[in-house]
Amino acid sequence: MALVPSAQNKPKPDGTTRRAAEEGGAAAPGQNRRADVALVRDFDALYARYEKPLFNLIFQWVGNYEDAQDIFAETIVSAYKARDSFRGESQVYTWLYRIAHNHCKNRFKQRDRQREVEGPSLDASFAGDDGGDIPAREIADWSYSPAQLLDQKETRALIEKAIDNLGSEYKVVLTLYELEGLSYNEIADVTGATLAAVKTRLNRARAMVRRQVEPQLQT
Repeated sequence: MALVPSAQNKPKPDGTTRRAAEEGGAAAPGQNRRADVALVRDFDALYARYEKPLFNLIFQWVGNYEDAQDIFAETIVSAYKARDSFRGESQVYTWLYRIAHNHCKNRFKQRDRQREVEGPSLDASFAGDDGGDIPAREIADWSYSPAQLLDQKETRALIEKAIDNLGSEYKVVLTLYELEGLSYNEIADVTGATLAAVKTRLNRARAMVRRQVEPQLQT
C-alpha cells in the first residue's frame, strides 16, 4: 500500500497546517460556515477539491485499489445525497472522512474476522474505587513519529509495511493523525470514538509500528 504523507506538514493557503491551525488559534478550514455550506452545495467544486485526498485516504485504509474505488464511489454518492443536510457543524473534510469511514466499516469487519485476536483491548476503561472510570492505559510515545520516519528514505518501506499490518481501528487513527494532520477531536468526530479511545489507539498504533520496525533498523 502506498502512503501519501502529504497532509500533516503540507501548508494550507494561509501557511498553516490543519492541526497547527486549530491548536494555534489560526483560521482553520471550515471555520467559515457559510463558505463550507456553499462548497458542499456546489458539488462539482467539492468533488474537484477533495477527489484526490479522499481517494488516497480510503486507499490507505483498505489497501486494495478496487475496494478503494468502490468505497470512494459509495462515499461520493452518499455525500451528494446528504449535501442539503450539511450545516457546517463540522469541517468539510471531517464530514467527508466520516462518510468514507462508515463505508469502510464493513470491509474492516470482514478483514478483522480473519486476523488473529490481539488480546484485550486497551481502549476499555477500568472501574475505580469511587465507581468512576479510570482512563484507559496509555503506551509511552516514541521519539520519532511515523510521519517523521517516512521522511527517511531507508525506513519508508518498513513503516508502510508496519502500518499495513495494523488492525483497522489503529490504522485509521494513525493515518488521520500522522498523515492527514487531524486533531484528536477531529478524529473522534470522524470515527465516532471517544477522545480517550482515540488517544489510546494512537499510542498503541505507534507502539506496534515501532515494535515491527526497530529490530529491522538495528540489523
